[in-house]
Amino acid sequence: MNRGDAPQKALSPALGTGIAAFALSAALLPLWADLAVLPLVLFVVVCFAASLFPGAGFFLAVTSRGRGEARAVALTFDDGPDPEATPLLLDLLDRHRLGAAFFVIGEKATRHPGLVRETLRRGHEVANHSFRHDPLLMFRSRPRLRDEIGRTQEALAAAGIRPRLFRPPVGVTGPRLAGVLAELGLECVTFSCRAGDFGNRRIASLGRTILRRVRPGAIILLHDCSPPGQGRVAEWLAQVEEIIAGLRAGGYEIVPLSALIGRAVMDRLPQPAGDFPLTPGRP
Repeated sequence: MNRGDAPQKALSPALGTGIAAFALSAALLPLWADLAVLPLVLFVVVCFAASLFPGAGFFLAVTSRGRGEARAVALTFDDGPDPEATPLLLDLLDRHRLGAAFFVIGEKATRHPGLVRETLRRGHEVANHSFRHDPLLMFRSRPRLRDEIGRTQEALAAAGIRPRLFRPPVGVTGPRLAGVLAELGLECVTFSCRAGDFGNRRIASLGRTILRRVRPGAIILLHDCSPPGQGRVAEWLAQVEEIIAGLRAGGYEIVPLSALIGRAVMDRLPQPAGDFPLTPGRP
């Protein structure tokens, strides 16, 4: 599943393919024993390949774009909070009166809790992007996967929210993810438009690439971490400005992620009296 519709409990393509592979292998065994292993080998290859496609939904229901064909998109930022890049990005979004979704790394949220609270105070949405951003996380054990996602939930609870969405590092999914997310009350959301910026390591053509690839309903993947090299944050911000201007010139409405997919990104936890967070998208 790769649309913005609410996930449904159903037989996953991975499970269905696995059952078919084992059945075919069993049928081949008494006839051509040498070929009986082939369906199982192909199944393993398919599983590995499918894990690398963020919108495939092979192992579990995945939302990678918005509902319907409306000319609307959502901006999402991964890998923060970053004390150098995130505050400047928040100012930029304020100027344009835009709400975005921030998929934060739990370890960074623990180090910079004030930045998470400021992101929320300005009306943005915050969700779970694992604790350490291990690119091989989906190939780790189930306890490790549970710990990485669960610790980030705990870190964000300290900021006053309970995320409903999880985005796996680099968009890679795996067979253990569905059970862990169900246990923690989370859904998987990836993306449908990215520039291949490698976490802001390659930003020279960021705006041009996004604007060329964007389509109605796109969940756009960007990053709010500092590009390597002195003085490159300003260059990155200029690219984000180019994306916003280009989207609007192309007739796209930039909406909060929750509005694009029709589901809440997070729940607010009880807060001290007098703390009144703003509405997403209205800083």
